[in-house]
Amino acid sequence: MASDTSDDIERDSAAAASNREAFEIALVDDDRNILTTVSIALQAEGFVTRLYSDGETALKALLENPPDLAVFDIKMPKMDGTELLRRVRAHSPLPVIFLTSKDDEADEEAGLELGADDYIAKPFSLRLLTARIRAILRRAEPDRAIGHESTAPDPVHPKIDRGRLFMDPARHYVTWNDRPVTLTVTEFLILEALAARPGVIKSRNQLMDAAYPDDVFVDDRTVDSHIKRMRRKFRVVDNEFDAIDTLYGAGYSFNDG
Repeated sequence: MASDTSDDIERDSAAAASNREAFEIALVDDDRNILTTVSIALQAEGFVTRLYSDGETALKALLENPPDLAVFDIKMPKMDGTELLRRVRAHSPLPVIFLTSKDDEADEEAGLELGADDYIAKPFSLRLLTARIRAILRRAEPDRAIGHESTAPDPVHPKIDRGRLFMDPARHYVTWNDRPVTLTVTEFLILEALAARPGVIKSRNQLMDAAYPDDVFVDDRTVDSHIKRMRRKFRVVDNEFDAIDTLYGAGYSFNDG
């Protein structure tokens, strides 16, 4: 079992260096129970883990020996997750998932504005975290993440071409008017559900089902927040973007007619 001591971290790093086919995940959290539980779950899925109990200790190691992805808690002593991400982003495009306090939209907004790839609210499902990690790694390193299957059609999640919108789930890739738009995993899954059937109204519950496993509860405001941020990102590349319609009391639909 991995721990958050420097000796164990060095041993984990050495194991990763000797087996670079295994993705290396850094976990940064001041809660030892979360570190241990998440580490065991990720190791069972074939990942190599490095554990840090505070942001200051993690920063030097992440910059000197970057992992494939990192998971940061936001509320930590010495250096919180947002400051850690700000300093990492000054030097590295390291993919990062934030762990936030439940229903704390300010934490979510701060993390995403600084460049976090996604966020998950505590208490969280290990299955959801693992799924988000795999999706982000697939986007960051598609060939390594899914090997020779990267160019093969996916019958479950085929490419979507809707006029100005193009989506490739295998690469977690989105363009609008041929300009790339970077979405979090959750935003991508919500947009995929909408764009798969243009003009069809999807309720918030249907969109939550598309973006979250069955054992994860999120409220209506969470979906609304994702939609709001998604629109903002598309309007960076097209300030007249209006393809996501709100049907008050019913839900949302995609309409690029």
